[in-house]
Amino acid sequence: MNTDIVRLEQVNISFSGKEVVKNVSFNLHTNCITTLIGPNGAGKTTLVKTVLGLIKPDSGSVWLKDELVIGYVPQKLHIDSTFPLTVQRFLQISRDLPSTAIADAVASVNISDLLKSSIHGLSGGEMQRVLLARALLRNPHLLVLDEPVQGVDINGQIELYQLISDIRKQRGCSVLMISHDLHLVMSATDHVICMNQHICCSGHPEKITSDPSYIDLFGAASAKTMALYAHHHNHDHNLHGDVLPATLSEAEDSQQHGQECNH
Repeated sequence: MNTDIVRLEQVNISFSGKEVVKNVSFNLHTNCITTLIGPNGAGKTTLVKTVLGLIKPDSGSVWLKDELVIGYVPQKLHIDSTFPLTVQRFLQISRDLPSTAIADAVASVNISDLLKSSIHGLSGGEMQRVLLARALLRNPHLLVLDEPVQGVDINGQIELYQLISDIRKQRGCSVLMISHDLHLVMSATDHVICMNQHICCSGHPEKITSDPSYIDLFGAASAKTMALYAHHHNHDHNLHGDVLPATLSEAEDSQQHGQECNH
């Protein structure tokens, strides 16, 4: 049975008289990856900040499960380039944590070889892994990721989406993710919410591409490409981006999660 950890009901948000989020309602479930998609200015980041409690809606309600712990990976994080900071020190800042907690988070994202490196010398993909590790230090029930593959090359994007899926499986946490990269995220999400201020459509990623609202927003060509991708993407990738055949158990697991996370 699904357990709701977050519920938004008829949420409305305006800035300077302009409606940014209009009458949005959805639930987030235990052990489910939900992805928000939509054009720039669709209200996705505003909605995520509402879940985080950083923005209070003008009307509607936001309910979070009691004692829900959230780990957040922002879209961008500016660190003064003149401030000497290693990855290990970055993970320790403002946290009185046992070394085992840090070691566990580091192992989860495979960055043990980066601990002595300067935070300023990391690639885009390495930085995202470090930010993921930092979010995991809280042992969250919900991971919130705002454009987690922005500024990362194609192979790095594949690796990160696979890593997010692995973290969900290993830790049993839920994930709320914003993404513009619809093709790659198709294989790494259970549920898609398509936004353009309001919710245009939502559902399993393989079904949403045939929804008229999705086609209106992204175009018939994009919908056709996505449908073909969803049909043929029955494989995984290794760390170099090469195709690996999916096992039967993996395919069944993906199908099961798609059914369990049906909103």
